[in-house]
Amino acid sequence: MATNETPNTPEVVENALSKSEQFIENNQKSLTVIVIAVLAIVAIYFGYKNWYIAPMEEEAQSQIFNAEYHFERDSFRLALNGTENDLGFLEIAKQYGPSRTGNLANYYCGICYRQLGEFETAIQYLKKFDANDKVLTPVAYGAIGDCYVELQQLSEAAQYYEKAASYEKNDFTTPLFLKKAGQVYAALGNHAKALKLYESIKTDYMRSTEGRDIEKEISRIKAMMSKK
Repeated sequence: MATNETPNTPEVVENALSKSEQFIENNQKSLTVIVIAVLAIVAIYFGYKNWYIAPMEEEAQSQIFNAEYHFERDSFRLALNGTENDLGFLEIAKQYGPSRTGNLANYYCGICYRQLGEFETAIQYLKKFDANDKVLTPVAYGAIGDCYVELQQLSEAAQYYEKAASYEKNDFTTPLFLKKAGQVYAALGNHAKALKLYESIKTDYMRSTEGRDIEKEISRIKAMMSKK
């Protein structure tokens, strides 16, 4: 039975190789430039990471210790500004921003300003923080939500609480921020949304601290909805 397949003859293979060789020969300069560019990018990346970022990270870690010491003792202004001998979080974030510790200093700055009641500045620093971390990222989102609540910007607060709840679902931060989001939606008069969030805590996080008393919130919201 006849087929339409092209036989894999030595002539066909040789012809294909000839075309490939011709392409390489015709484009040799362009291919060489591309290879050199790729190698240069790789070299720059590893050089930046190993010879610039790594020493910066090591120095930043040695600088942040005293600022964290003041932070843990609720000396937030001192933690931000440092002393004559030690840098505070503000300067660490400024000098070592590209490093992991410099980025962490943005988080600390945001929390310090929140504790000091300077909520707009706190939001600025918390939004600079980009940890991509399963623990700190939702906490940072939640802190932004807290600041928006203090500023009476409740719609923004609800959005950040929901981002905090959904970033990395677990039995600790998720029900906490679901409840906060529900409370904000209730304050906004969106009782249906609040009820939905509360019921998700009841369904998925019943064993959490928030889950143990969420039935009270559900009953309160239903009572409010029934009065409409």
